[in-house]
Amino acid sequence: MVGVDYKLTVDGEIADQSRPGQPLEFIFGTGMLLPKFEAAIEGKEPGDKVSFTLEPKDGYGEFIAEAVVDLPKNIFMVDGKVAEDILFEGSQVPMSDAQGNRMMGVVKEVGDETVKMDFNHPMAGKTLNFEVEVVTVRDVTPEDLQGHCSCGSCGGDHDCGGECGHDDCGCGDHDGHCNCH
Repeated sequence: MVGVDYKLTVDGEIADQSRPGQPLEFIFGTGMLLPKFEAAIEGKEPGDKVSFTLEPKDGYGEFIAEAVVDLPKNIFMVDGKVAEDILFEGSQVPMSDAQGNRMMGVVKEVGDETVKMDFNHPMAGKTLNFEVEVVTVRDVTPEDLQGHCSCGSCGGDHDCGGECGHDDCGCGDHDGHCNCH
């Protein structure tokens, strides 16, 4: 179990950072974080600091134009009415494809008949600049394996049911991991 304080800078702006006194904790080597992030801190001990940059291919991939689609507005109907409360620019909407795969889409534009949705990861196509300090390194306990979110956004003890959903603690990309880092 590794705990880190971090700051993520994207396009010259702080995109994410750990909260004071609430390091990001994760089980090293389980795929919770980006592989190159873990590689950059591998072997580090508490107090060690490291800065590194991840290009899009080593982060969340390139931006895929085909992942921005126009969907019929009527698929957003709930109880016979369009769910206007979720249809606004920037809103994150959980959806599923025809195969039942869950994904998060971001509303880009709402038209009269269609809604433009972006299914790229919010950090797709971005160069990620990290400053990281290792705070703790310890053996994993049985409690660590219970699926609790330890992103720091929810105090580390919120049970997200292994999903780490954005609405619950603000850290997930809805694929079963706490992978915004």
